[in-house]
Amino acid sequence: MKEARKLQRRAVRAERGLFLAEGAKSLAEALGVPGCVREVFAADAAYDDPTTADVLRACATAGVVVRRCEASVIEALADTVTPQGVVAVCAEVSPVVAAGDLSDRLRDARLVVVCADVRDPGNAGTVIRCADAAGADAVVLAGSSVDPHNAKTVRATVGSLFHLPVLRAAGETLEAVAALQQAGLQVLAADGGGEVDLDDAADDGVLARPTAWLMGNEAWGLPEELAAAADARVAIPIHGRAESLNLATAAAVCLYASARALRRRTVQR
Repeated sequence: MKEARKLQRRAVRAERGLFLAEGAKSLAEALGVPGCVREVFAADAAYDDPTTADVLRACATAGVVVRRCEASVIEALADTVTPQGVVAVCAEVSPVVAAGDLSDRLRDARLVVVCADVRDPGNAGTVIRCADAAGADAVVLAGSSVDPHNAKTVRATVGSLFHLPVLRAAGETLEAVAALQQAGLQVLAADGGGEVDLDDAADDGVLARPTAWLMGNEAWGLPEELAAAADARVAIPIHGRAESLNLATAAAVCLYASARALRRRTVQR
């Protein structure tokens, strides 16, 4: 337990290639990734919940060690105020990828979202969840973005971290943007001051092309040099009186607009 608790620190996670995933939902999804779940800590009370008990039995069937423990152990490992009774030690699922490898990995991708310097764990996790729901091929975390294996990020993905590639781009974000363009993706910067309206982009067929959406930091958005490196700056129209949308909501709107355009193009073919 003491060794597992050290995984709450980013440096230790990076050194060992392991992280903690809390809750039966995350554990169930992690079991779907071969070799991901290394061991599980489960409070005695967790077995009282039928769904959680089923997941723990699935762990045993898969040969994963399940350590029954007191609630205090789970409280020490968990990141939440009210722990769910189960914490798993998992192998990292989000590799650090160099620009050249990033281009190779995403050459056949049609929809990607890039988080540039997104530092809030909840926002990053929600973007990953939105990307999964929209059918995106990958999420790229670039610059000084949060560690996707952060406990809050893992929890905010609600299992989506284990469904699609979440790649951590090595080097500068500009290099990642260039790599995506080299892979054949148009890079669209989500920018409130953009010259292209999202609705117009959809109507004009722009979104029917393989696309990587570039999303900026929660507080200051995209740096000028990053926005300028994109193929176009796209603004989400605000029809009401709200000043703007938060990061996760903006990502969801852009991803679903692209997903719809890409789906319609596939049907028309």
